[in-house]
Amino acid sequence: MKFTKMQGIGNDYIYVNCFEEKVSDPERVSQIVSDRHFGIGGDGLVLIMPSDKADFRMRMFNADGSEGNMCGNATRCIGKYVYDNGLTDKTEITLETRSGIKYLTLYPENGKVKTVLVNMGKAILKPSDIPMNAEGDSFINKPIEVSGKEVFITAVSMGNPHAVTYVEDVDGLELEKIGPEYENHPLFPERVNTEFIKVLDSHTIQMRVWERGSGETWACGTGACAAAVASVENGYFKRGEEITVKLRGGDLFITYKEDGTVLMRGPAKTVFTGEIDV
Repeated sequence: MKFTKMQGIGNDYIYVNCFEEKVSDPERVSQIVSDRHFGIGGDGLVLIMPSDKADFRMRMFNADGSEGNMCGNATRCIGKYVYDNGLTDKTEITLETRSGIKYLTLYPENGKVKTVLVNMGKAILKPSDIPMNAEGDSFINKPIEVSGKEVFITAVSMGNPHAVTYVEDVDGLELEKIGPEYENHPLFPERVNTEFIKVLDSHTIQMRVWERGSGETWACGTGACAAAVASVENGYFKRGEEITVKLRGGDLFITYKEDGTVLMRGPAKTVFTGEIDV
């Protein structure tokens, strides 16, 4: 199987061009290639496929083989892949995901895409649509119990569920211990991605993320969007202003617009290409 390893601020996946390759068991293949000791090493597998609804279609699988609905960093990398490899010459493309159609604007330099702006669609705040086992129109800064302690979370869906919580010390968190407690919380029937946030100033937040099915990753695009939305809803920022989200792998730039739409801007890079016997 031919592949390309790509990363968006450290969120690395193995990308396969399914216009040329066939992956018959992507759940198992994702487990094999994601292994950082015995495989290629990555946060999962992404298939770039034909679509009858958009220019391209993506399927993404976490490192444990479970299929995800969306990955913001992966959408940017797909934009770079299809342009750099001649699958399109357009700088505005549509991408079909399990969370709907996403709209990408590509910014090439010297024939290669460097950054991508993604219209991530509207943030979802209604608990039943996230989904979570709670009633009402939103779940903003409400208490839940994790590991016997009361913590406050804000729940947001960006096509996949997120729980955003604010902490004093992002760097000192032992995510390997607390991450699974959040991920498998009974409030979230489909598990949940969790963002641990510290507000740094009037336009910047620091974030670490525990992703369902993958553990801690260096970046999460949908998570950065959810964190920005939660921070606006909690009164830290205003709508329409670009928020810098500082992750372990680099910075993303998020705008939560007046109409509820979320824009994500950030880099995408190719690491290497190769072949693997799976």
